Amino acid sequence: MSANKETPKRRRERLRQGELRKNPSGNMNDASHKANSSGLVDLVNSLGWKGMGILIVVIIVGYIIASLFFG
Repeated sequence: MSANKETPKRRRERLRQGELRKNPSGNMNDASHKANSSGLVDLVNSLGWKGMGILIVVIIVGYIIASLFFG
């Protein structure tokens, strides 16, 4: 698909994906702000697989610490 025939939606997505690849660690702040105004799917997509893995690990560790103190 040439650049002239690219739809605005595809162009925005291509530019967004390129920006995510350039700055993978800076997406946590964007994702937290985006979570206030959009759904879980947008949060997961903006975090990427590394950010989502870190978030899951933090939740599990938080649960274990909370269960030790309050359980």
